This record gives sequence, structure tokens and C-alpha cells, in this order.
Amino acid sequence: MPAVTRIGEVTMEPIEEIVLPTSVRWMLPDMAREDVERCREWMQPHYMDAEGRLTQSIHTLLVRTPGLTALVDTGVGNGKDRTGGIPAFHMLETPWLARLAEAGVQPEDVDLVLCTHLHGDHCGWNTRREGDRWVPTFPKARYLLVDREWAHWSSVAAQEPATARLIEDSVQPVFDAGLVDLVPADHQLNDMIRFVPSHGHSPGHVTIEVESDGQRAALIGDVMHSPLQCAFPALRPALDRDETAGRAGRLALLERYAGTGTLIFGAHFPTPPGRIERDGDAFRFVAAEA
Repeated sequence: MPAVTRIGEVTMEPIEEIVLPTSVRWMLPDMAREDVERCREWMQPHYMDAEGRLTQSIHTLLVRTPGLTALVDTGVGNGKDRTGGIPAFHMLETPWLARLAEAGVQPEDVDLVLCTHLHGDHCGWNTRREGDRWVPTFPKARYLLVDREWAHWSSVAAQEPATARLIEDSVQPVFDAGLVDLVPADHQLNDMIRFVPSHGHSPGHVTIEVESDGQRAALIGDVMHSPLQCAFPALRPALDRDETAGRAGRLALLERYAGTGTLIFGAHFPTPPGRIERDGDAFRFVAAEA
């Protein structure tokens, strides 16, 4: 992943876990081939490879403000049983902690862990294996979880074994350690960082906005999985459980940020980040270096 991005006094740096080339048809089952071709010009080379596959990044965003080190979304994690889910996530082993250290951060240095939502590729490194148990990876951090999101998935766990495993290995240990703060979806952390409700992909999903010196960035989690969705926000993606809510969340986010100059970081967008611009009746994503 490339260099640090600066927004006023804040720096943001992706800490990569894995990168997966993904079929457009898998991500957007109703997408027409000719529509994909129309977007190649601005999707390539960063967000689509030469074969026309979407480039999907799994990473954590390291956010540093004066006196504060935060991680936004913590990826899949090592050694997690994800049977029945995306095969690439099952029992994953990566040097993610070493990459974090290369960025100058040890687990004890992290002050805050912020999860846009509680899917398995966004909270996995909340914990790591120590002997026969899962323990918090960041022992001095406060883990901020949206109350609505936690209420939903803790309830669903009773009926879904995969969700129960996720909570058991990646969420409950930080509760047990007394490190969790449940916050509302519009939580204002400080004068630089705030939560903005962007429900749809999941019931309590939030966007993390960062603002400093008149500049703004939005860390949009999974409201969109690829910049391609800017051009076709109404198309159903394979990964939204609630198609209607997901579509509404995408459209609201696109309207909020289009033409504002806000720097957009998608949780699965490879770098560079970019900006949303209007394009006729829809939108396009413009890489920040362009």
C-alpha cells in the first residue's frame, strides 16, 4: 500500500492484510458487461485489473491525530474459523501485525479501535490467539462499537452459528476485558473525528468522518465495496443482506459527498483514495492523484 495521506493535522495510512481480485459478476450479479466496459477508463488501473476484475483490498486504516492513534476496522485476523464464509478468510495467516509495526505502531500504542460495523472482515484483529484463548490485540485501547450494531448481531448469534463464532473469537473477549464503549451512531469523538449513520449494509453501519484545517475525509466502510458502485448505485450487490436498505444507504452517501471535495476511503477500495463527482444521473469516483 502506498504512502500516508494527510488531512490537515491528521494522517491516514492503510495497513494491508490481503488483496483479492474479484469478479464483477460475483460482486454485482445484475451488472451488464457493456456497463462495466464504460467505466474502465476511470476504474483502471487502481480499482480494476487488466482482466477486468475488481481489486478488493482488506485493510485497516491507521488514523493518527495529535496525541491519538486509532485503527478503523481491523480486518479478518489470523487463525479465525470462518467456515461457510469467504474461503480466503478461513484460518488466514498474514504478517499484519508486522506491517503495523513497520508503520511505527505497536499494539500497546493504539488508543482507539473503531469498527464501522461488525462483519468478520472488519473486527477480526480486535483479538489474537494467546495459548488456548482469544485476548484483545490492543490492550490499552478503547473499542468503540455502535450500540445498534452490537444489539443486532448479538441477537442474531443465537440463530446463526457463524455469527456466534465471530462474536466469540473477535468481540466478546474485548467486552470481557472491559475495553468496549457502546456509542450511538452519531457519536462525536472529538473535534476531528465523528460517526455518521450510514445504515444499510448492516443495521448499525456508520461512516467515520475526519476533519481538520477545513479538509474532510470519509471512511465509508462497506456502504460500497467498489468505486464501480458509484456509477450504478441501484444495482444489488451480493454482500448486502437487505437490498432496499443497502441501496438507500449508498444513495444517501453519494448525495452527501458528491462534489464536496471530501476524500473517500472505502474499506475495500485499494489506494489511492478518491472523490465522488456527479456524472449525469449517476456518479463516478475520481482517484485523488488524478
